[in-house]
Amino acid sequence: MDFGHIIEEKIKRSIESGDFDHLPGKGKPLPKDELAYVPDDLRNSYRVLKNANMLPEEMQIKKDIVKLEELLADCDDPERQSHFQHQLSEKRIRFNLLMEKRKMQQTGAFRQYQGRINRKFGF
Repeated sequence: MDFGHIIEEKIKRSIESGDFDHLPGKGKPLPKDELAYVPDDLRNSYRVLKNANMLPEEMQIKKDIVKLEELLADCDDPERQSHFQHQLSEKRIRFNLLMEKRKMQQTGAFRQYQGRINRKFGF
């Protein structure tokens, strides 16, 4: 059964009755797509992750690094500083291993987004 014809008829009736006349944003340009420069084969995956409030592993590690750096900067206890420094070292090593494994630093998408990513995470 083809629903295309039924859908088209419903849309036409809605247009004629003015159902679409007072929609928010009518007459304004569409918002820019944040993922416009992400390669096509990755764009939908990233959009799904973003909508699910999930981060790729490397971005979660980057976020953890920023948090640990902030904790380290605010900490006065030498024992806790040592603990935070150890965790920070581990996270940086893990991040670098991930980057090597995925060879993201060699892709055009990473180079294009690297500045925005670093600014977002405070680097």
